[in-house]
Amino acid sequence: MSNRFGIGWRLHGDGKSISPGTVVAPDERLAWPQTVSVGVQHVMAMFGATVLVPTLTGFPVTTTLLFTGVGTLLFLLLTAGRVPSYLGSSFAFIAPVTGAMATHGMGGALGGIVMAGAALFIVGLIVQKAGTGWIHALMPPVVMGTIVALIGLNLATTTTDKITEVPLTTFATVLAIVVTTVAFRGMLGRLSILLGIVGGYLTAWAQGQVDFSAIGQAAWFGLPDFAAPAFHLDTLTLFLPVVFVLIAENVGHVKTVALMTGRELDDVNGRALMADGAATVIAGFGGGSGTTTYAENIGVMASSRVYSTAAYWIAGTVAIALAFLPKFGVLINTIPAGVAGGAGIVLYGMIAIVGARLWVQNKVDFSNPINLMTAGTGLIIAIALFGDNVLSIGNMDFGGIALGTAATLVVFHLMRSIAKVRGTEPTDIEAIGGATHSKLG
Repeated sequence: MSNRFGIGWRLHGDGKSISPGTVVAPDERLAWPQTVSVGVQHVMAMFGATVLVPTLTGFPVTTTLLFTGVGTLLFLLLTAGRVPSYLGSSFAFIAPVTGAMATHGMGGALGGIVMAGAALFIVGLIVQKAGTGWIHALMPPVVMGTIVALIGLNLATTTTDKITEVPLTTFATVLAIVVTTVAFRGMLGRLSILLGIVGGYLTAWAQGQVDFSAIGQAAWFGLPDFAAPAFHLDTLTLFLPVVFVLIAENVGHVKTVALMTGRELDDVNGRALMADGAATVIAGFGGGSGTTTYAENIGVMASSRVYSTAAYWIAGTVAIALAFLPKFGVLINTIPAGVAGGAGIVLYGMIAIVGARLWVQNKVDFSNPINLMTAGTGLIIAIALFGDNVLSIGNMDFGGIALGTAATLVVFHLMRSIAKVRGTEPTDIEAIGGATHSKLG
């Protein structure tokens, strides 16, 4: 095996235990039985999020699983095994996918995913040559936090119909998620989304809302359902805002892994972005959801102290294997709307609060009107003005997320430029809270 591709791992200690104060580094591994168990644990931790995205968007579950597995292995190869990560389905794609499917069907949504992935790949090329300084200047924490928050709050509008349709199932799912999050320690606590979905599913089944008839008709083994993209210029405005979120998630993931492992990874930021972009492009061409790095990765690694990329090779391989079980995909498709709605309430709310966490962790100064008006304008435009509406200009439709993102960027940089010339407000990025260091997930 060659270290060139990050697949030549040294055995950590005796391979069975981790000494106090040490971690299993990305280029190390435990004995294979332990490595396999950690890899399967990563699939379980990512399962709730990865399955929920296609469930909410109507994409085939097994196809999405296939491309998360393929994307993970591609990511490991392109980063030469230096950055442990499982590429799961990104929640940031839910809103643009929903909008594109309403106008152009699944092909149009896949075309948007391909374009977003290509844009992310190009950003990765630039970062590999120029570093990440320009990203922090373009999107300081007040901007990035606002974009993340407005995506979560805009997505929240999609749960309305599901709540009114089956309120008991919806709120049973919410209750199951919030209770299991704090009731269990370790891995079970990290699987609270999955356990909450199971709890909501059982509630729906007790009410006669689950139809199992299709499961018996499905084969045990078979190919996932593939689909081809179709490209429409108007979908570009729906998907471009997602790129900003993917950039922040990816750069944040690399920084967090560097801190937790004590490794210098600044030189791999560009390749990580390119890998994520390439994985998203491949998924879009085959019928899968767009991919991203995930906070669940960080949580599992922090609790296990295993950062070995060998475990992620196992995780990616397991995900690919699951994709060829049609019965599994049909089972997931029996999840009622109320369960998906309940999970959406929690997850979309968490996305919004992650944006606020970015402000807090980076000490964004909201006594400065530049920050205050940037966040306020972006949120109101994305949620109150265009939550369920679009602005049509010619053949182009601009949704709330696209308009809110554009407003956030324009307001911040316009106000900062004028204030810098006039000397009316502090404009230094660091002074107003610009030390981006957190992980979005």
